[in-house]
Amino acid sequence: MLDSDLAALYGVSTKRLNEQVRRNADRFPSDFLLELSNQEVAASRSHIATLNKGRGHNLKYRPMAFTEHGAIMVATVLNSARAAQMTIYVVRAFVKMRESLIVHSQLARELATLKGRVDTLDADTRKQFDLVYEAILGMMSPTTKRQ
Repeated sequence: MLDSDLAALYGVSTKRLNEQVRRNADRFPSDFLLELSNQEVAASRSHIATLNKGRGHNLKYRPMAFTEHGAIMVATVLNSARAAQMTIYVVRAFVKMRESLIVHSQLARELATLKGRVDTLDADTRKQFDLVYEAILGMMSPTTKRQ
């Protein structure tokens, strides 16, 4: 999660969140937090939209991205009631995401095993199976748009 997203979630400004993270740098090893590179920042910006006018609307510093553990550690350095409440939300969100990944990987393995057994079927049935197999893989892909 990006620092700005976590700041909104925890009810603090991004500046305050980053300030606390920097003051407590020893709590954020490299597997908890990383600072986006200039290339990653440039790639994440819209090439069509213009910059917002006014003070404080545009990026001055490169954003930080937090892993699951980093997002939870942020709550400990912010030390507020809102941060404590949101920690529960963040933990549950990451648990759900992990469960979803496990289910998808198990399904992919089972489908691969089943696809290996299709060789014994006749050509028409194999063709139908391949269509179903590709459709299932398409639904499992996070980049597909669902209607």
